[in-house]
Amino acid sequence: MKLKSIFTNSFGILFSRVTGLGRNTLLAITLGASGYSDMFFVAFKLANMFRRIFAEGAFTQAFMPSFVDAKQKGVFATAIFIRFMLFIVAMSMVVTIFPEIITKILVWNWSDEKIAQTAPFTAINFWYLDLIFMVTFMGTLLQYKEHFITTAMSTALLNISMISALLLFMHSDPKIIIYALSFSVLIGGLLQVAIHIYALKKFNMLRLLIGGWKYRNKKDIKEERAKFTKLFVPSVWGNSSPQFASYLDTFLASFLITGSISYLSYANLLFQLPLGLIAIATASALFPSISKALSRGDEKDAYSNLAKAFWLLAFLLGISALGGVIFAEPIVWLLFEYGKFTPAMTHDTANVLTMYMVGLLPYGFAKLFSMFLYASHRHTKAAKIATIALVVNMIFSLILMQYMGAMGLALAGSIGGWTLFILTIKEVGVSRLIEILKDKKLLYLIITLGISAILFLFINNLLMNWIR
Repeated sequence: MKLKSIFTNSFGILFSRVTGLGRNTLLAITLGASGYSDMFFVAFKLANMFRRIFAEGAFTQAFMPSFVDAKQKGVFATAIFIRFMLFIVAMSMVVTIFPEIITKILVWNWSDEKIAQTAPFTAINFWYLDLIFMVTFMGTLLQYKEHFITTAMSTALLNISMISALLLFMHSDPKIIIYALSFSVLIGGLLQVAIHIYALKKFNMLRLLIGGWKYRNKKDIKEERAKFTKLFVPSVWGNSSPQFASYLDTFLASFLITGSISYLSYANLLFQLPLGLIAIATASALFPSISKALSRGDEKDAYSNLAKAFWLLAFLLGISALGGVIFAEPIVWLLFEYGKFTPAMTHDTANVLTMYMVGLLPYGFAKLFSMFLYASHRHTKAAKIATIALVVNMIFSLILMQYMGAMGLALAGSIGGWTLFILTIKEVGVSRLIEILKDKKLLYLIITLGISAILFLFINNLLMNWIR
């Protein structure tokens, strides 16, 4: 298993997520969980939603296997980049021209006045998608070279840019703060593009793209392009499901009490920390090598890496999930309870975080096993599984929000995560999972989690007596 790649990727993601926590802590101090913070999260969410659908998830999952098999790699990469860039620029223009309509779709229940206030921020933030697509394209080429640290750490540049804006304008009018944050998002995106261009130059990958541009009309890549399109369409379908679930949470939370959108956003950031640091880092690091192994017909090597990664995730995500559930309130108190962020906001955010953490293990495992499906070109199967999980999520969201508010939306997401995991395992092969579990590591895992739970409960009792 590519442990060096995993831990390098994980370190980069850790640095980016820590700066992200710093950004949101400062945001909580400045705006709290208020109507203004809701406005920014809504404006920023749209670009992030499309980023995860097109720029990161779907594109990488379809591009990597196609690029590995492509004979004219430079020409293929250039052709795909031009096609996507034109489409994304056109989409950004539409959002810029009709920002109020787009914002209304996100938060249907908001007043016309609040939507009109949010619309300019939606238009500004959406241009981040254009920049992050360039980053993702270049990052995927670097992944092919098994270089992960640049992409993993680059998000820190976005966070640092936003932190700088908050520090400079934190005592200004809330609208000015949101404008400063929105423009800082674009500055952060430009910095991410710049550092990736430098990395491509270092690995001599710019020559590949320059050659691809030069010979783009002289080489026939119809077959490679058709193969990519065949994989990309179900990838978009599959990656749209979790992003639509995120949109659904924002939409439904707009019908709940003010601050609900912010509670979900703050708690989800904490949930994403171990998920990104452990599960996504591992899956991303293994994806190129597993794609190459399956391309050359070496299934034994691919499944061996899958089994080793499973146990790494089981121990790390298991302890993280326990810690997230038991230490939910101390964690939120430590990170956010300053300035305008009150103890009541801490309590509500901690409850939402607890419900998210219930789904940490299944989401992590689903990420790992679905990566295997994408590497073996089973994109359509992965998309169908994601759709079923989304439907389950939607049903439980509509039911649980009536009784639990924002907590119910988070719990519904976790239920969707368990559905996603179960169906993904069924597709990869239940026998594969049983084979992995027939190991003494399972006993060690149970003992470790049991001891950790007792220790965490004792420490949490001491912390809560001290905090409150």
